[in-house]
Amino acid sequence: MNKNAVKQKRTSEKATEEQRARKKLAEMNLLDDFLFNAMAAYPEIGERFVKILLKIIFGREFKNLSVTAQKVYYGADTNLHGARLDVYLEPEIEEDSDERVTVYNIEPDKRDNTSDKRDLPRRMRFYHAKIAAKSLNAGADYDELKNVVIIMIMPYDPFGLNRMVYTIKSRCTEVAEMPYEDGASTLFLYTKGTEGIPNEALKQLLHYMEHTTEANAISAELQDIQEMVRAVKKDPEVTAGYMLRQLRMMEELNRMRKEVKEEVREEVKAEVKEEVKAEAKAEVELYNRISLVCKKLRKGRTLEEIAEDLEEELSAIEPLYNKAKEFAPDYDPNLVFEMMSKDDEADKADKVDEYLQTKTD
Repeated sequence: MNKNAVKQKRTSEKATEEQRARKKLAEMNLLDDFLFNAMAAYPEIGERFVKILLKIIFGREFKNLSVTAQKVYYGADTNLHGARLDVYLEPEIEEDSDERVTVYNIEPDKRDNTSDKRDLPRRMRFYHAKIAAKSLNAGADYDELKNVVIIMIMPYDPFGLNRMVYTIKSRCTEVAEMPYEDGASTLFLYTKGTEGIPNEALKQLLHYMEHTTEANAISAELQDIQEMVRAVKKDPEVTAGYMLRQLRMMEELNRMRKEVKEEVREEVKAEVKEEVKAEAKAEVELYNRISLVCKKLRKGRTLEEIAEDLEEELSAIEPLYNKAKEFAPDYDPNLVFEMMSKDDEADKADKVDEYLQTKTD
């Protein structure tokens, strides 16, 4: 293939990839973390987008926001767990205001398998801890610790009570009404919840986020978001960003597959080695038993007598006895062993092939 043909092929492949990426973007809803983060990070759109979300969720206007998409808190050391927060928001508070600073984290979540749902409360506890640890300067009073509100938007019911809103705060177990405010709260918003609906606007927003279409943008605020979604999805840089993310994900997936294959290969080697050792030991034991049987046969002993002499079950000695009888009157143990090994060789090969296949699938 000449250089022009190679170049044309690469151009065609890139165009196909771009077309596939645009199609995938067009099908995304706001519960897809890529689109959600692209919206939040988009210039002149991100702040307006999250202000509308917060306004509908909390029923009040928010001032200027400092918006960070996919803020990462690394562990204190390389062996400690970090946290990636999809959209990290911090309203700007005037210096002479008595209002306490509140940090907001909004994250769509589709991880609805059993283990992820079970771990959800502890995951939120970890998120709160990472945000709190970074929001208090060394030597500062604990009263300066910022409030933290984590908002999870999900198309599955995290607690099985069919509620649209689950608000989680710390409280005293013995006296539930006792005031106890540590500044940490978590909101789980279930898009399909039919119990405890606070208002129609939130219901419309959650439905729209799961089904992000023009037909579902039934309010002025949702129509505003729909215009933003349309602009972001059409941006070539967003398409390129999605393609880059897919490429990195494929590279990571291939790396993980390679590691798994190496682990399996080493595991198979170790297990096959042990199996070979076991087979070698079994063959030595078999040869010794054949030798004893042949020795007894040369002395004219019967099958029953040989079994009794060797203190073995008749059924265990009979196959060796019958095979050795084929080599009368010399009863050479080497010839008997060789013949029995040949009879078993094909069967062993089939078993090894089957074993290796199951380990590498």
